[in-house]
Amino acid sequence: MLHHGSSLPMPPLRVVVIGAGGFVGGAVCRRVAAAGVPVLALTRREVDLLAADAADALAILLRPGDSVVAAAAMAPVKTAAMLRDNMVMTAAMISALSRVEAAHVVNIGSDAIYGDCDHPMIESAVAAPTSLHGAMHLARELMFQAELKAPLATLRPTLIYGAGDPHNGYGPNSFRRKANRGEDIVLFGEGEERRDHVAIDDVAELVWRILAHRSTGALNAATGVVTSFNEVARQVIAFSGREVTLSGSPRRGPMPHNGYRAFDPAATLAAFPDFRYTPLAEGLRLAQQEEFG
Repeated sequence: MLHHGSSLPMPPLRVVVIGAGGFVGGAVCRRVAAAGVPVLALTRREVDLLAADAADALAILLRPGDSVVAAAAMAPVKTAAMLRDNMVMTAAMISALSRVEAAHVVNIGSDAIYGDCDHPMIESAVAAPTSLHGAMHLARELMFQAELKAPLATLRPTLIYGAGDPHNGYGPNSFRRKANRGEDIVLFGEGEERRDHVAIDDVAELVWRILAHRSTGALNAATGVVTSFNEVARQVIAFSGREVTLSGSPRRGPMPHNGYRAFDPAATLAAFPDFRYTPLAEGLRLAQQEEFG
């Protein structure tokens, strides 16, 4: 759950986005700039968080009173070496932030910290990651909580989609690009597993609201609606207007999350009563329009 430090939204003096070159970081930068708030966008070019002097280099760029969004990560984490590097990056951010009296820190986490569940999950669900990626995000949360003195919030998005996603992972983003190239889409199994998908602009909007309210605590970014990958692919094909064949394939392992991963969005609505998640069909249409016209 989130707890607002300010009941009314108050724009930060300046927002620093660490990891501004990434999908989420870039979207947050655009949302903050749209609100007319100064934003310092830090990418790997400005600060290499794996460098020996990363904490020193970052601390020099920070000012007392900054609101900081920690969006930098190597993701998805697939190897022990990537897990180690993410911990080094997180330690560098914490070290730099410990030297500056930041007004607020927002950590971009992940729903991957949770275990599997047969009912919609809430923010107090047991943290029991089943992947290195989830273990990284849980360790990152614990590191920030243990060592950071500034007010801290963590946003835990589920599967994010939208135009410009560089990861191109299985799901809406890769389906959209395949469809627009006229390539066939092959599903894992029959694409029957049901997942929640959240639009990138919704994630950026939630980060902005958390910043504006000086919120602390944790919040899932998930719509509360699960859709099968089969249905997602069908919608993407329809929006593309191309002749694309959709087919299944034999599974080589167990279905991820037992084929079902749902969330209860009540905490989002409690924190921000006027906020509404973008329905998947509308989000897919907008992503198609933005990326392909």
